[in-house]
Amino acid sequence: MDTSISIDELAEVMAELGMTAADAPLYKDVVESNIAVMAASDNFAWPQAPQITREYTFPADTENPHGAWYVRTHINTSDSGRLAGMRIAVKDNLLLAGVPLMNGTPILEGYVPAEDAEIVTRMLDEGATIVGKTVCEAYCFSGGSHTSAPRPVSNPHNPAHAAGGSSSGSGVVVATGEVDAAIGCDQGGSIRMPSSFCGIVGMKPTWGLIPYTGILGMNPNIDHTGPMTANVADNARLLEVLAGPDGEDSRQINTPREAVPYTQALQSVDLAGVKVGIVQEGFGLPPSEPEVDAKVQAAALSLGSLGADITQISVPMHTQAGAVTFGSLQGMSTSMFNLDGCLLERPDLVPVGYVEKQHGWRERADEMPANVKTVLICSEVARRRAGYRYLAQAMQGVRLLRQAYDDALAQVDVLVMPTTPMKATVLPAEDAGPDEVVGLAFAPTTNTSAFNQSHHPAISVPCGLVDGLPVGMMLVGRFYEEALLYKVAHAFEQAQDWRTRE
Repeated sequence: MDTSISIDELAEVMAELGMTAADAPLYKDVVESNIAVMAASDNFAWPQAPQITREYTFPADTENPHGAWYVRTHINTSDSGRLAGMRIAVKDNLLLAGVPLMNGTPILEGYVPAEDAEIVTRMLDEGATIVGKTVCEAYCFSGGSHTSAPRPVSNPHNPAHAAGGSSSGSGVVVATGEVDAAIGCDQGGSIRMPSSFCGIVGMKPTWGLIPYTGILGMNPNIDHTGPMTANVADNARLLEVLAGPDGEDSRQINTPREAVPYTQALQSVDLAGVKVGIVQEGFGLPPSEPEVDAKVQAAALSLGSLGADITQISVPMHTQAGAVTFGSLQGMSTSMFNLDGCLLERPDLVPVGYVEKQHGWRERADEMPANVKTVLICSEVARRRAGYRYLAQAMQGVRLLRQAYDDALAQVDVLVMPTTPMKATVLPAEDAGPDEVVGLAFAPTTNTSAFNQSHHPAISVPCGLVDGLPVGMMLVGRFYEEALLYKVAHAFEQAQDWRTRE
């Protein structure tokens, strides 16, 4: 970095900071000397990660009809372990050493990480084969599948419809049977929404249960990662490998150190003694489709025939979740853009190569989709007019929201509502305006995003079809009670074939 600064540049910086620009000559020497100290770290003998070379290919359109794959690989380091024989795809915001990472945006195209995400190492050590990276929405900011590069991802049940986002490609390759499992990441519903739209099982675990080390996030307070599979058993099997502290991720404050045998929860389909609460406020919302609501209501009530105690429960604050937490978007935009992805909120390591690549967004901002631009614009307008007051209010709102769900979960064991209040939406035209792009990106998050803020575990399980498109039922539980969610989801799955519930 050039450590010299002209009087004109210094005056410009001072003016932007609200200082007297005419004082620039007084500060020139001291500013240059301090910048020189900062730049001296460029000459430090930093430890270098070992160079890993891996083969990969970019699939042809004929091999990628839904646009779900970014790159294809065949990475396997062990033939034995709990995941032996399992073909797994990872979302393209996970670091996979020697393999390109795009995170759904051309701005990051060409970035090749030098190391693996922690959960990649865990899966490979247990015998899994990583068969590729899946396309995700630009910067993971969409619940649809229309903002991703190199192109939108289409729904395997009807290519005119969205696959859900932001883990869109992961949802598709599981639904088509191209893989046994995929990894998704979830900041507002990005595991559960594509699971709902594509008809698969997706688990967003308790915040911090799975280490996020080596995964590009949006903000540490809402980042989650988890398994996406065709059935509950494979989901539980994979979570057994993924879960547990790694000593690096600061999200893992209270993460249990003892391994939990989630698959043991599937040994019985008897739900006697399990209290299920159907959340009234999760239905009849502005974007809700009556057919979807009815399908989930019927599915939830059917748990009673398996022994569960079913009750209607009210969580009034659920309808206000967006209002009280929307200010947290300032935190996301600050982390990802103002700070180039370098997370000051936490001591977690961030790849220097990624931060350098992300810094270039300022020269390419018009290449970002309308939903990402909207978040950046709104965050900056709020900052100029109110500083970070709305972010501070959102943090207070999160605590109230968490308490509201905790109070409900003191009365019942599991909360139920539609994962997405609608079936898969129609993909917009390429020339769609900002209103349509933003609306389709955020409407699917209506029920899901609250639990990223509150940190409760939530699983989406398919429960039927509407117009030939899947409907997802979301089960929400108490912190670290994923095993109970698996028990309920598995019992429902075994009792009936959702594909016949048209």
